[in-house]
Amino acid sequence: MLYSVLFQFVVLFSVFSSRVNAFYYYGNGGDRKCFHKELSKGTLLQGKYRVQPYDDRLDSYREANNQEFDVLIDIDETFDDNHVVMHQKGSPNGEFAFNALQSGEHRICIQPQATRWLSKGKTKVDVEFDVGLDTSLDSRQKSTVESLQNKINILSEKVKEIRREQQLVREREYKFRNASEAVNSHAVWWTIIQVIVLGVVCAWQMRHLRTFFVKQKVL
Repeated sequence: MLYSVLFQFVVLFSVFSSRVNAFYYYGNGGDRKCFHKELSKGTLLQGKYRVQPYDDRLDSYREANNQEFDVLIDIDETFDDNHVVMHQKGSPNGEFAFNALQSGEHRICIQPQATRWLSKGKTKVDVEFDVGLDTSLDSRQKSTVESLQNKINILSEKVKEIRREQQLVREREYKFRNASEAVNSHAVWWTIIQVIVLGVVCAWQMRHLRTFFVKQKVL
């Protein structure tokens, strides 16, 4: 009986050691929305958020750019007189991470800060909380890093291949340039030889004509 209870407890702990909550809510302008979570010491809280303003022309919510919104993330320890343990300012689409230093209830507040002309507009905020132990979340991050590393390795191989092709193109260009310079050099020398021959022929013809005119007593 004891072993059965312990086994059920281990299963429940493995299931609930990491919890993902995804939801969204609607607000107006810079409304501040807070959520309460019970975190034990050493628990890692990772959050993602996305703020979408309402566009009257589109009659729907659209993606926001960095010039339209800033988002304030505050985490307080409600059990310790609302002691602020994290204050972060980010873009309309971002994420944050927090490691609980003490066990107890924590308050996570999200507040979009819009520009003046959007300050009273309607907004939709998508939120996702991932709560778990450092090791469980770090293992996910490790798999993500490994995936990114594999992609980087593939890109690195492609870059090396492009460099090899560029080197081959440079070698071909070097050979073509040398051949072109050689042809141009030969053409210049051939032109010089032609000019010299033409000059010699002209001189010989002038001398021959002078001799002919002398014999004919023209000169």
